[in-house]
Amino acid sequence: MPDPARSADLETLLALLDLERVGDDTFRGRHPDRVGSRTFGGQLVAQALVAADRTVDGDRPIHATNAHFIRGGDVKAPIEYRVERHRDGRAFANRQVTAYQDGNVVFSMFAAFQDGAGGLEHSVEMPQIEPPEGLPSFEDHIAGYEDRLRGFVDALKPMQMRYANDPTWVLKGTGERLNHNRVWIRTDGVLPDDAWVHSAALAYSSDTTVLDSILTTHGLSWGLDRIVAATVNHSIWFHRPFRFDEWALYATESPVASGSRGLATGRFFTRDGLLIATVVQEGVIRHFPARR
Repeated sequence: MPDPARSADLETLLALLDLERVGDDTFRGRHPDRVGSRTFGGQLVAQALVAADRTVDGDRPIHATNAHFIRGGDVKAPIEYRVERHRDGRAFANRQVTAYQDGNVVFSMFAAFQDGAGGLEHSVEMPQIEPPEGLPSFEDHIAGYEDRLRGFVDALKPMQMRYANDPTWVLKGTGERLNHNRVWIRTDGVLPDDAWVHSAALAYSSDTTVLDSILTTHGLSWGLDRIVAATVNHSIWFHRPFRFDEWALYATESPVASGSRGLATGRFFTRDGLLIATVVQEGVIRHFPARR
């Protein structure tokens, strides 16, 4: 029975994360009914994280993932995740997860797990921005752009999002350029207490908005300019325990774009300023200016 504390789209995401075990270290993942032209990268990372976590014993939460996207996933076919156990130490565990469709490798990810030993503590400061309660919703920002941004309108939305700056399509109209992007994110409802669920939800959302600052640096926008984008690789470092059904600030920027690729970095902060995760993503970004 659906939980009234969760949106239908969040229930769908949780179902996607409930992988089917088809062997000792092999799992099957499926796609949602609402999909794009290829498998959403955040889904691959999140499902691979879950597959790896299910092979790790004891209290050793995920602390790092490094993923490479090899082929665009077929959204009409299931995905088989095969886990290789590279190490099971007293404090650390290491796994490699390879995703297959029709015998072809689609995606590969290394995952590292560690027990929560104490140690030195510090982190960078969170950007000073408005709290999420006073900011427009994603639906407010997209109003009037629905025809140009059908992919965003039709996509699964298990997260609530509040931009602290104007998104790419609004900036395109004002002519303003930004070298960063700030957005509050949380799941659209309450999550179970299991730590792996919160890590997987963050992993899923980490593939949203991260490349935006590449476009806004150049005054470009999703949907309004002819842009082809695809993720090449994606890494996450998890620093502290957290709940992803509470607001987290995703602060991203792009230090470089070159050779048809763009690099973006992102940091997730709790409301009280603790850095909980760091993301680095490289994507192929190709812009085809309109002919005059």
